[in-house]
Amino acid sequence: MIDLHLHSSRSDGTLSPAGLVERGRQMQLTALALTDHDTTAGLDEFLAAANGTGPLALPGVEISAEWHPGTMHVLGYLVDHHSDALERTLVWIRQGRSARNRQICRRLNQLGYDIRWEDVAELAGGDVVGRPHIAEALVRRGYVATVREAFDNLLAEGRPAYVGRRRLPPEKCIDVIRASGGLAVLAHPLTLDLEESALIKLVGELAARGLDGIECYYPEHPQEYVAWLLRICERFDLIPTGGTDFHGDNSSGIEMGIGAGDLAIPDNLVDRLFSRWQRGNAGDNRLMAETS
Repeated sequence: MIDLHLHSSRSDGTLSPAGLVERGRQMQLTALALTDHDTTAGLDEFLAAANGTGPLALPGVEISAEWHPGTMHVLGYLVDHHSDALERTLVWIRQGRSARNRQICRRLNQLGYDIRWEDVAELAGGDVVGRPHIAEALVRRGYVATVREAFDNLLAEGRPAYVGRRRLPPEKCIDVIRASGGLAVLAHPLTLDLEESALIKLVGELAARGLDGIECYYPEHPQEYVAWLLRICERFDLIPTGGTDFHGDNSSGIEMGIGAGDLAIPDNLVDRLFSRWQRGNAGDNRLMAETS
């Protein structure tokens, strides 16, 4: 088993990067990818925890892209996480997220909820503070019973405390990932909320700009949808990937490697990922030490 979409406590997950590796061992996974939101801060710990003992650990990141009406994320695999250009871009995104979150706290205060930014940041404890941390603060203060209730009543788009934030166009996400030596993969395309013809058009446009793959295997993707996405990959010469989007205790009913219990991500996707990477990075030995 493999899982190429994981989040740690360095963004909005609950397990440390090393904790994810240990969980992967317990689940007998053979390969993992850490893809925290808009940060690579956990990758050194993640890679070190797996080095020499397994499972195979792949460096990754998940970048938020500008998209309407749904949500778009672009996964970066096998990136050089020490790339200055990549880090500058991620810092710009995180600064925008931080400004947005402070605005949300102020809006909550105006609505009568005593939620302080400092408390939210302390609760998050990682490199990235997001709306899930604000939701957790609301739960802890007794304003709502669950994180889902916080989003449904206050934090989701269209709700009283929602504030938008700046994101990169998807083409720029692809450019940044590929400039750092990585592969750009469209994450969980079902969340784009597109009709089939519109998604095919979008994938074709992004493939022409350098998109490398599509996350086909995902807990919310029905089998017939997976099969359809695989055909799109063949049409545009893209690689399929897959992962659970595991966040630890924040993942209601989702387990690493198996999703809700019925997800089976083919092991050979890792070989296809490396083959695609080597096609564009001939002579680059950077990953030999990191992933061995």
